[in-house]
This record gives sequence, C-alpha cells and structure tokens, in this order.
Amino acid sequence: MEPSATRVVLSYPEGLSDWGRDQIETDRYRGYFARVLDRVAVGDAREEFVDVGCCGDSLDVPFRVERVEVDGEPVRAATVTDATVVDYETRPGDVDGGWRVQSAAGPSCSTDARE
Repeated sequence: MEPSATRVVLSYPEGLSDWGRDQIETDRYRGYFARVLDRVAVGDAREEFVDVGCCGDSLDVPFRVERVEVDGEPVRAATVTDATVVDYETRPGDVDGGWRVQSAAGPSCSTDARE
C-alpha cells in the first residue's frame, strides 16, 4: 500500500495573473486538490479550471507536481488525503487564457468584451 502524502508541492506558470493567483490560493481551491488528486508522483501534470467570474470565460491552469513528502521526507509518489497540505511554487512560463483573464488589460464585464 502506498503511503499517504503529508505535503504536495504543485507548480504553476509565473505568468498567471494576480487574479488567477488569488483564486488558486483560497482554502477552497487547495481543498479541491486534496479531494481530486488521489495518487501523485513527481512530474505529474494536469490542467485545472479556474472560473473567471462575471466575464463568463474560464482559464485552465497547468499544474505540475514538484515534490511529494511523507512526514517531511521526499518520496517519488504517494496518495493524497484530506490531511495532505497542498503548497504552490511558480515555474517559468505563461498561461494562455483566451481572454486576458482578469488582468489590468483584460476584458470588462460588457457583452462586447471579447478580443
């Protein structure tokens, strides 16, 4: 039986907007990962949906598993539980969001806000 991860570090591209960072930093979003990740291994990658609110578009953020720990010790893989702490770090790169999602240069909430 695979051990339970006590900590998982996920990375996302440093080009994620401040608004996107605000969304993924919530306890709700971290709790979502604790429910859906299941078994993780270093290097696993997945895209996760972030709602952009009033503009009616979505953003898929590419996350990658950078570290998995069991009781402070790094391991190659483990099972995520509701007790697993999910931390983030950034990596080089941008996020393609279709619209310039919730940024200073992004769309307003009007119906003609599409690029």
